[in-house]
Amino acid sequence: MAYKTKEWRDSMRLVLDYNNVTDKFLGEKGFSKKQFKDMKAKADHAFEFVKQNRGKDELFMGWTELPYNQKEIVADILATAKNVRAKFENFVVLGIGGSALGPIAIFQALCHLHYNELPKKIRKGPKFYVEDNVDPVRMKELLDVVDPAKTCFNVISKSGATSETMTQYLIIADLLKKAGVNIADNMIFTTDAARGNLNKISAELGGIKSYVLPDGVGGRFSELCPVGLLPAAVLGIDVNGMLAGAAYMDKICSKRSIDENPALMAATIQYMAMESGKNVGVLMPYSDNLKYISDWYAQLWAESLGKNKTLDGQDCNVGQTPVKTLGVTDQHSQVQLYTEGPFDKIVTFLSVGHYKEVSPIAHGCENIPDVGFLGGHTMEELIQAENKATAFALTKAGRMNYTITLPEINAFTIGQLLFLFELQTAYTGAMLNIDTFNQPGVEAGKKATFALLGKAGYEAQKEEMDGAYAPDPKFII
Repeated sequence: MAYKTKEWRDSMRLVLDYNNVTDKFLGEKGFSKKQFKDMKAKADHAFEFVKQNRGKDELFMGWTELPYNQKEIVADILATAKNVRAKFENFVVLGIGGSALGPIAIFQALCHLHYNELPKKIRKGPKFYVEDNVDPVRMKELLDVVDPAKTCFNVISKSGATSETMTQYLIIADLLKKAGVNIADNMIFTTDAARGNLNKISAELGGIKSYVLPDGVGGRFSELCPVGLLPAAVLGIDVNGMLAGAAYMDKICSKRSIDENPALMAATIQYMAMESGKNVGVLMPYSDNLKYISDWYAQLWAESLGKNKTLDGQDCNVGQTPVKTLGVTDQHSQVQLYTEGPFDKIVTFLSVGHYKEVSPIAHGCENIPDVGFLGGHTMEELIQAENKATAFALTKAGRMNYTITLPEINAFTIGQLLFLFELQTAYTGAMLNIDTFNQPGVEAGKKATFALLGKAGYEAQKEEMDGAYAPDPKFII
C-alpha cells in the first residue's frame, strides 16, 4: 500500500492555513501574536487533558485508540464485506445520528457520486442506502426500490433501545418473516459487546453476525470503528487506509505547541473566535465529495460543545452553531450574508489540491467575452479559483476564515480529516471546561418522546407535558 511509505504519507499531509484570522490580514479584526501567546496556558491544559485521558472508556475517549487497536476486527470486517458484496443486491444501514452521518459522509467522499446508478459490473458491490429518519414516506419509498430478501441490513444501536432505529428494525424484520427469509441471514448488528436489546434479539434468533461499538466510543466519534468501517468495507473503500490516515494525523498532533499541532491550533482559533462573539462556525468544503463531511461535523461540533454546565457545575451555556455549506453552490445563497452581515461567523474552508477529475473547458463563444474567457481552462481551475476568491472577499471584508487543504481526496486523507476534527473538538471542549462527550440535551428529547408514545416508566413526564406544557389556544392562530 502506498500509505506505508513515508514519502507518500508526507505528500498527503493535510495543511492548515490560518493567515486570514490574523491581524496581518484582518487588522484590528484579527488575532495578534500576543493573543495567541496569551492562549498558551489554556492550550497546554487542553493538550494535557487529551493526552492524559486517551483511551479511557469511562470518559468516552476510547476513540483516540481506534487507529491502533482494530487489526483483528478489520480482518473480520473485510471477510464479511466480501461475503456481502457477493451475496446481496443492496446494503442498508439502519441507524441515526453518528451511526448514519459517518457512513453517509464516507460514502459521498470516497465513492462515485452516482454510485447506485452505476452498472453492477462497474461498482462491484451492492447499492447503498442509509435510513437515518423515521419519515414514513422515506421508509415506504426505500421499499419501492429494494427487495428486503436481496438486501443486507446493518442495524446500528449501542443500546438497542434507540426508538428510531428499532422502529426500522421492527418493520424490516416483519417483512423478512413474511417473505420467508431467516432474519439472521439478512442482518448484521453493530451494538454493545454484551448488553442491550440487540444482543437479546440475536440470542432469540439463534445468533446474528454482530460487531461491537466499543464502550468508550460515543456515536459521533464512531466512524473509525465498526459503525463506519463495515459499510465502508462493503463499498470497497480502503478502511486500512482510513485508519492509517487517522494514525498519521494523531502523530502530527502529538506535539504540544499550537504552532506545530494543527488540531490544537484550530481549536485555539475557534475558542478565541467564540470568546470574541463568533457564535456561528461555517464549514465550507469546495468539493461535492466532501459535502456530507459538513453534516457529520455539525453533529460532532454541536453535540459535543453545546453545554449548559462546566465540569465544576457552573452555568455556562456555551457552544457554537455549526452551519453546513458547499462551495461553489452556496456562494450564490449564503456568502452575501457572510461578507456583509453580522460579524458573528468564522468560516472554515475545506480545499482540494488535486481533484480526481480535471474536466477541460472547451473553447467557444469567443465573440462573447463573458463566456469566451473560460475556454482553455479546466473545471478544477475554476472551482479552486472560486475558493480562493471567496476567501479573499471575506478577508477583505474583515471576516475571519481559515483553510484546511487535502492534497487529494482518498481514504488516507479522509482518515486524517476525521481525526483532526475529533481532536479539535476534544481540545476545544477542554478549553471550555465542559464534558465534551455527554449529551443530556439529546436525552431530554428522547425521554419526552417515550412519554408521548406511552412507554412504561414515563407516566409522570407525560402528565407534566399534558399539564404545564400543554399548548394555550390563545397563542394559536
